[in-house]
Amino acid sequence: MQNSRVAFDPQNYRFGLRLSERGYVVGIGDGIALIRGLPTARLDELISFDDGSTGLVFQLGKDMLGAILLAQSQGVKAGMSVQHTGRKLEIGVGEVLLGRVVDPLGNALDGLPDPGFREFHPLEAAAPPIIERDFVKEPLYTGNKIVDALIPIGKGQRQLIIGDDGTGKSTLALDAVINQKGRDVLCVIVLIGQTRAGVAGTIETLRQTGALDYSVVVVAEANALPGFRYLAPFAGCAIAEHWMRLGRDTLVIYDDLTRHAQSYRELSLLLQRPPGREAYPGDIFYLHSRLLERSTVLGLSSGGGSMTALPIIETRQGELSAYIPTNLISITDGQIYFDSKLFASGILPAIDIGRSVSRIGGKAQHPAIKAASARIRLDYLQFLELELFARFGARLEAAVEEKLRQGRLLREILKQNPLEPVSEQAHLAWLRAYGEGLLNELSPEQAAAGLQQVFEQLPGSGLKLESSKSQWLDRLKHWLSETYEPAA
Repeated sequence: MQNSRVAFDPQNYRFGLRLSERGYVVGIGDGIALIRGLPTARLDELISFDDGSTGLVFQLGKDMLGAILLAQSQGVKAGMSVQHTGRKLEIGVGEVLLGRVVDPLGNALDGLPDPGFREFHPLEAAAPPIIERDFVKEPLYTGNKIVDALIPIGKGQRQLIIGDDGTGKSTLALDAVINQKGRDVLCVIVLIGQTRAGVAGTIETLRQTGALDYSVVVVAEANALPGFRYLAPFAGCAIAEHWMRLGRDTLVIYDDLTRHAQSYRELSLLLQRPPGREAYPGDIFYLHSRLLERSTVLGLSSGGGSMTALPIIETRQGELSAYIPTNLISITDGQIYFDSKLFASGILPAIDIGRSVSRIGGKAQHPAIKAASARIRLDYLQFLELELFARFGARLEAAVEEKLRQGRLLREILKQNPLEPVSEQAHLAWLRAYGEGLLNELSPEQAAAGLQQVFEQLPGSGLKLESSKSQWLDRLKHWLSETYEPAA
């Protein structure tokens, strides 16, 4: 960032005493500058160094303040003069960002010219007050069978995606982005602390599926300054918040807040803040809560837009009671838990239905899907308990055997290939086919293959969620009978 210069006008010049504060750099290292002076500096204010570099006031002390460097400048040295700018950190927003890859300051990272911003939004902003908010009442479909049927998400909800590394959390988030095609939902994907290869893979997936056209990717790579990794989720939130205030529906992916918390801890320890539980500073809860509280659905008088947040958090060996996971579980409106044991056994997506919950998504679920999925969650959890009991080799009653058969059938139906989201009509199709017993005569593998044939026929069928149950059942019976001849 460069300071704007005002041309000298001798006619308007007035002689007089002018006071200005100037500080000087005491120490510098690892993206942090320690500055003495500037007694009236405010938190999150931009300050300017004599070499043209810019910093962000991050900590106020009795004698010194700590600032985050917003560029890796070799010119900032001890003794250099520093002065106020009187501005807060902002990022460019608007339609020019769609299809672009930028850093947390809005600079282009995709090899194209920097976006020509006309509007700017502060990275840090107060969450909308209660009087501006509305109830979560419209569904946001992810395209995932388990999530949309059993753990539904509404527009304006904050749903945590949690689990061990490498279990499919980011894939679910990308499914949700891909499934917004044609739904007038703008997406912001924030990639924090990832390798360049991982970032490139995500961008290529978005480009191949056409999702990049209605998305913006904010990137702070693993080798970026810790200040950039710290600012990345706030930059993504500011971009989505601008659209929300204009009445648009938005979806924000934070991938992931584990690395964000580690970056904040790194900055805090460099500034000698006292660490608390598990070596994180005590205000890490406030950091994430003020970020996620900005996600909501606004009332019509405030524009009627929404911002749905899907923060991702990593656990270690499935430990949910660690400090950062428990913080985010208490902040969000529910969690989707990925189990490494399910992943290892080939049950994909590896979502643990028993540990996953959506506290407010059911209010937004379509009545037809809600009615069709009413007992499925309970039946599946009972099946898991019975299956565990059946491993002991005891002789089972016929009713128990039937429940086990139905449970194995359901588990096969719920399996889904990555990056292949399905429509809400497909959700209702499998729910009704399973709930009405149309798949009972088929093996689990046959049922899954038969439903795939049904899904391919749905787009041209004219069936909608509002269509009558009898219409759905007639079509489903016809399609399944064409695919398989049930055993006598």
